[in-house]
Amino acid sequence: MGSKLLYISNARIPTEKAHGVQIMSMCEAFAGLGHEVELALPRKRDFLKTDPFEYYGIKKNFTIRTIPIPDLGSKSEVFPKLSLGLDVFAFIFQLLFSRIAEKGDILYFRDFPLLFAFSPRKNRLIVEVHHIYGWKALFVRALKHASLIVAITQALKADLIALGLPENRIIVAPDAVDLSIFENVESKEVARRRLGLPQDKKIALYIGRIDVWKGTDTLFKAAGHLADVHVAVIGNGPEEIPILKKRYPHIIFLGFRPYREIAQNQAAADVLVLPNSGKEKISARFTSPLKLFTYMASRIPIVVADLPSMREVLSEREAFFFRPDDPEDLARVIRTALSDADAHGRAAHAYEKVKQYSWISRAKHILEHIPHV
Repeated sequence: MGSKLLYISNARIPTEKAHGVQIMSMCEAFAGLGHEVELALPRKRDFLKTDPFEYYGIKKNFTIRTIPIPDLGSKSEVFPKLSLGLDVFAFIFQLLFSRIAEKGDILYFRDFPLLFAFSPRKNRLIVEVHHIYGWKALFVRALKHASLIVAITQALKADLIALGLPENRIIVAPDAVDLSIFENVESKEVARRRLGLPQDKKIALYIGRIDVWKGTDTLFKAAGHLADVHVAVIGNGPEEIPILKKRYPHIIFLGFRPYREIAQNQAAADVLVLPNSGKEKISARFTSPLKLFTYMASRIPIVVADLPSMREVLSEREAFFFRPDDPEDLARVIRTALSDADAHGRAAHAYEKVKQYSWISRAKHILEHIPHV
């Protein structure tokens, strides 16, 4: 049996956001490598009202502990940022006095302020970084406590080094996927029938949150240039769907669907679209989208924004690239992907490449770089 690994996150689990998938998948992978794993979370309101293991389709090979906090972020719509900030402070305060970790335990974080609650003299502190925070002095000071820093892209690692963080304590680990969920995928016809999509039309599908930096506005504008193609979107909650349908009547909005359906839902598409914007650094340089790896696992042609963050994983051998933030070029490339004789060849190459991006291999890579005490 390996060391005890305590994954501590200021997250609401389960959540409809992608970070919940990543946190649960990494805990499962660390446990699968022989470590005793506990996920420690603040006690927050469960809006989805379901068991997290069932929701994500994750093995129960680790435990979840919840730590009481006021949960002001769930209870107050007044000054939401202040409420969430107070929740973070309350969580740190509880961690300081909870004695949650024993000497020698490995502690893993995604939220840099939580590092201040623990001592690197007692534990090996691992922090996973997904972008550069605005409070740079505090951010850098916290990360200097870490035994190991896990950056999700090479560009992010370069920016961390530029901030003065030691290169020899930073590794790169992109996100990943569980290929087993793609082993028994339903047919395109069955998937479309289940989702209420037309059988006789070409469908370009986007799965994820609707957000400016994710490029969804570019996709919505591109749909206006695709009279012969239906654009469908899976993402965001039911309260937003009527507004979106009224604003974009030519797009099919299917609402939020649980992650465990991801492989089956992707099967409905003729092409999968990843339209990230190039206008924000988090999108252009720092993101490692979970949808990128699930798209690659689908064996369906992929259309993706030509950004450094995407180029770290994909090339023209595996995908079709368009100019970021250019709706007309996105529409042109979608049509190309639908008509190109080599489209499914590229999709097959993407599937072969994604085999190296498993959660187990990611966890193993991280554990190999954790310093010994």
